[in-house]
Amino acid sequence: MKSHRVTYVFAFVLLSLAPCFAHHMAVVVDKDNSLGDITSAHLARIFRSEVKKWPDGKDVVLVLHKASRGEMVTLERLNKMSESEVKAFISAHKNSVMMVDSDADVVKQVESTPGAVGLVEVHSVSGGVNVVRVDGKLPMETGYLPH
Repeated sequence: MKSHRVTYVFAFVLLSLAPCFAHHMAVVVDKDNSLGDITSAHLARIFRSEVKKWPDGKDVVLVLHKASRGEMVTLERLNKMSESEVKAFISAHKNSVMMVDSDADVVKQVESTPGAVGLVEVHSVSGGVNVVRVDGKLPMETGYLPH
């Protein structure tokens, strides 16, 4: 009986800490992009390549990390797709998506490419890019991106 209590307490502590380890993603755009806020629905349309131009007329350039689990989960939930559907979509749109090796590479590519947009973990954000509010929220605020 006592061992069950210890197990329950241990499980409770682990589950309480789980949000601390969640991947907090940030939507970033190049410094010249004046986009400050976007709805999650419009962002999903951008990531599905349904929106190809920014309001200022620049082409949207998607920059994605090849192996970011946090990015994949965010794309799955944002687009209401399974992981295999997201991967198939990206594969089918290779010509319109830049794939890079790391969050640092996403930031560098977004920083240097007019019209670029990417997803990075919050700790990777630098002063060379703008962070976009999603549904009026900033990264780390509840409801920023589905994660």
